[in-house]
Amino acid sequence: MSSSPQNYSAVANSHTNGTIRRTKILLLGTRRSGKTSLFQVLFNGFPLKQAFYLEPTMRVAKHLVDTVIPLEIWDCPGNITVDTLGASLADFATIVFVIDIRDLYQQPVSKLVEFIVAACQVNPDINFEVFVHKAERLQEDDKLENFRQIHERVMDRLIDESPEFEQFPLNFHLTSIYDHSLREAFSLVLHKLIESLPYLEDLLNVFCANTASPKAFLFDTSSKIHVATDTSPVDQATHNLCCDYLSMLNSFGPLYRSNAINDPRTSRDSPATTPPPTATPLSPASGSVSASPGVPLASPPKPPFFPCAATSLSPSHPGTTLTYHLVTPHLALLALLPTTVYEVRRGLVEWNVVWFREGVREIWEVEKERSAGEVV
Repeated sequence: MSSSPQNYSAVANSHTNGTIRRTKILLLGTRRSGKTSLFQVLFNGFPLKQAFYLEPTMRVAKHLVDTVIPLEIWDCPGNITVDTLGASLADFATIVFVIDIRDLYQQPVSKLVEFIVAACQVNPDINFEVFVHKAERLQEDDKLENFRQIHERVMDRLIDESPEFEQFPLNFHLTSIYDHSLREAFSLVLHKLIESLPYLEDLLNVFCANTASPKAFLFDTSSKIHVATDTSPVDQATHNLCCDYLSMLNSFGPLYRSNAINDPRTSRDSPATTPPPTATPLSPASGSVSASPGVPLASPPKPPFFPCAATSLSPSHPGTTLTYHLVTPHLALLALLPTTVYEVRRGLVEWNVVWFREGVREIWEVEKERSAGEVV
């Protein structure tokens, strides 16, 4: 089973940030728009019931997030401006602007336009994402109407600034911390930042073709953000089902333990572990092991264990099975499979998982080496 959600948040200067190139994301919005709760729920497993009681952000908080690529997310107070940010907008790959769907729109729209104009002057390639947040507070019709109005007002203000902004690629997302819309939106934000995304998609396409899977995702197990999926359309119900299944595994996984030494599912090429202290080899004459005085004998290291799980989605035939396979310590493959394929050809499915894991780990190692070799 997968491990419980880990706390990603950290003070940037307490890590080796000076030797790792981190992709920076700027999180903006007016006061009480939901920026901090959004981040805490996504990456720190913050309880939803306590989100309302979070203190307002008073200064820029820099959080380090490690997934397929290393991220540095800046959570900014509501009164931040381009001049008081303390960094150039050219340093950021993406700006996520959060607007409360029930807020008075004039102030947040003006602030958003200010940052768009300033950012385009120094970094025309920057990605802008607008999260129309707290969508759970309105009925469906009112939600869509407010979303439309926010979109129109932002685009009108941009065109007033300059006709060049008429075709500006600004992406809008309806989000809420109380459903999976936030994770789906942030997944789309992340996809634009992963240079190796086409290769991950190709691996997922090959897996789907070889196993008759109609849909497969590569999820970050802690945040439940899908870092890649195959090229077939994403069905919201399927995405939500995978998120719920991953949440369940995260909740119950710590209850299980495995003796990975004798477990047949242990991979021969699992991530490297720390080598034990060196001891003198076994003596053929005496059959005993000798070691240097004062140095305790080390037991053989346990190879890492890659757990898997599956659940049937319907009792009818042919039926569908949802499968889970851990790929790296923080990434998991979730795939829909025809139940008949999973039951009759499970060995072939797991053989494809082994090769998929090989491919993902190679990409993951390349991303780590590239990040470690560059300085922010």
